[in-house]
Amino acid sequence: MNLLRLLALALLMTFTSTAFANNKHGYAIHYIHGEGDVDGVKLAYQYHPEGLLPDSWKNFDLHFETSINFWNYSATERGVISKHDTNFVLALTPVFKYPLSTWYEKPLYIELGIGLALLDDTHFAGKNVSTHYQFEDRLGLVYDLGDAKVAVRYMHYSNAGFKSPNPGLDFISLSYSSFF
Repeated sequence: MNLLRLLALALLMTFTSTAFANNKHGYAIHYIHGEGDVDGVKLAYQYHPEGLLPDSWKNFDLHFETSINFWNYSATERGVISKHDTNFVLALTPVFKYPLSTWYEKPLYIELGIGLALLDDTHFAGKNVSTHYQFEDRLGLVYDLGDAKVAVRYMHYSNAGFKSPNPGLDFISLSYSSFF
């Protein structure tokens, strides 16, 4: 699949980008749980450029997250695995954070983002999502511990109705992130 190779090249270029000298680079590890019996891991590289947002957006933070997702579906009947399915997903998402409040003197942020995802398989967990290309939508709360952040997110993957059927895939994510 040539498009998969092209996306992999774009991800590699994002990982090795040095366009801005004062940028911070980070990583995130997500445990994700989807509807039904779907679990997964999302490994992400985060690129935090400075100076991209206008001054009027000074309270917003922007970063780009490039990720590799491994999803696993196992349905059991009477204690025996009756169905098993896996999916591999690549994604690139711009993410905005905005300060919401403080909790125990540490910042709490609301986070949102809409990005692009490429699914290896369009049939997963008993659903036909029609297209390999999906949108990755997220809404979350991020708690900043100083050297690290923990977050809980709702994530939705969908082709936005470009092709039917479009049942979407929903996940809750718990994550840990830090700079390196």
